[in-house]
Amino acid sequence: AINMSSAFHTTAAALPMMRDAGWGRVINISSAHGLTASPYKSAYVTAKHGVVGMTKVVALETAKEPITANAICPGYVLTPLVEAQIPDTAKEYDMTEEEAVEKIILDRQPSKEFATVEQLGGLAVYLCSDSAAQITGTSISMDGGWTAL
Repeated sequence: AINMSSAFHTTAAALPMMRDAGWGRVINISSAHGLTASPYKSAYVTAKHGVVGMTKVVALETAKEPITANAICPGYVLTPLVEAQIPDTAKEYDMTEEEAVEKIILDRQPSKEFATVEQLGGLAVYLCSDSAAQITGTSISMDGGWTAL
């Protein structure tokens, strides 16, 4: 539930301040699972689809204001949490860590590469720029081709 409720409550709290300032950018972090589904992940997929839907609603509700709302939808991002899962996954499937990354963790990401926190941050910075003033209501995938499948 926190995957949806945190985005909802943060957006609801920030919008009045954005309106008072006469400018704003709502950037929600959803997931590739906000655009597609995987078995056995119903709660997560539901929440991330909710974030995408809410982002679109906010974009429509603020369309005549200098406020944009977009969702970034990453696939697997190389974070300490993911890094900690690699040895366990390798052990569970009796393979090397490299094989676990390619064949299990990044199986659905055609690039076979993790996104990085820096790449996500760079996209967020761009979405805050004047060049992105007409980008609103969209979900931008950063998933190495996962959602293109």
